[in-house]
Amino acid sequence: MYGTPKCANLTADSFMNLCEFMKQSTIADYSDLYAEIAMPCDKDEVRNFTKAFLPTAYSLICVLGFVGNMFVVMTFVLYKRSDSITDVCLCNMAIVDILFVLTLPFWAVNYALDNWIFGDFLCKLTKGIYAINFNCGMLLLACISIDRYVAIVQAIKSFKLRARCLAHSKVICLAVWVSSMLISSATFMFSESYALPGNATTYICDHKSSANSNVQLKLLILSFQLLFGFFVPLLFMVFCYTFIVRTLVQAQNSKRSKAIRVIISIVVVFLLCQVPYNMVLLVTAESMGKLDKACQSEKQLAYAKYVTETLAFLHCGMNPVLYAFIGVKFRNYFVKIITSLCCVRHMNCGTTLGSKISSDAVHSRQTSEVCE
Repeated sequence: MYGTPKCANLTADSFMNLCEFMKQSTIADYSDLYAEIAMPCDKDEVRNFTKAFLPTAYSLICVLGFVGNMFVVMTFVLYKRSDSITDVCLCNMAIVDILFVLTLPFWAVNYALDNWIFGDFLCKLTKGIYAINFNCGMLLLACISIDRYVAIVQAIKSFKLRARCLAHSKVICLAVWVSSMLISSATFMFSESYALPGNATTYICDHKSSANSNVQLKLLILSFQLLFGFFVPLLFMVFCYTFIVRTLVQAQNSKRSKAIRVIISIVVVFLLCQVPYNMVLLVTAESMGKLDKACQSEKQLAYAKYVTETLAFLHCGMNPVLYAFIGVKFRNYFVKIITSLCCVRHMNCGTTLGSKISSDAVHSRQTSEVCE
């Protein structure tokens, strides 16, 4: 009768121990491996928010912004004689806002489908037009502040200087448009349509971030864009309006104070709407290419981006509202345009739209203060 050799028992026990050791070692090794790999952040809740909220919001902003700014342009074309560089700049602001709102349907469709379907060219174009809208708005507001400064603070010298500026107003506005395009060129260059990691059928339109891209160069150029498109014009505005307010307080000129109130309101609303979004864009650019970002931080940044983006886009419809509620003359012009259009539509007027507008324009008292 033969017993089981001791060496056989030892071998079986050793084998089991070895298997258990290998199993634990393998799990630990793969856990370490997965920990080192940056897994994509699941942003389904963010996408659900954008699909539910942004298409409707952008559609409303598009309609209101287009109609409101068309009324502003019609007011300048049909009623207002361009008596100052301020008038010309406000008209150009309405035009650049109209240009921008025409891109909003693309973004509404993008968020409704959760997919950018319009290709790389339209991605660059729509992103670039927003950048032009922002930079052109800042530069035009800076020009307005300089014109108001000359008219109010340097009133004695202002007549010849402002007449000279008005004569070259088209050249000034052309320079503003060209400058804003040059400042915005970084957005045209860096925006692109690309597939989401791990999902080859879903595309987004944004600044592409990757560890291999030259993030520092992108950040430098975008910072340059923010410096010359925002901070430099802002310095001009702060300087000019500080002296304007001081002069008006000393002179106690209620008429001019009323007019400058509209301009300052336009500046304040522009800054409140646009600054948060551009700060978020700068933070987003600074985080490009980083692989150690926490998922929760990414989600918070995404929410901040979409909320501030909506606020920034809403600005394009705010100026007509300011004109209507604060500027008495503009409100009267709006009413005249609506009345004339209704008359033509229902054929209840004895005069045509053109003759009515001409008559109103002749009898309307023209001044250089566009927003009285």
